[in-house]
Amino acid sequence: MYPFRDLVLAGGLMAYAVDLIEVCRSAGREMAAILRGQSPIEIPVYEPTKFLLIINTKAAQRIALDLSPTILARADEVIE
Repeated sequence: MYPFRDLVLAGGLMAYAVDLIEVCRSAGREMAAILRGQSPIEIPVYEPTKFLLIINTKAAQRIALDLSPTILARADEVIE
């Protein structure tokens, strides 16, 4: 289990990670608010709410792990 999608692309089995695009968008909104003059202390802390499950089926086959169709169906991305 890895914390980033890139590690699964490199051959890892699976990752449960925050959606980095959403995190970057949030950071952009916070920076825009600061540049508009809002005090950083007034900006609420952002906590990610969207997480992605990414599974590498080729890695599962290499370690002889049989993944159920339910898990594969629930994954946000399946890498073959």
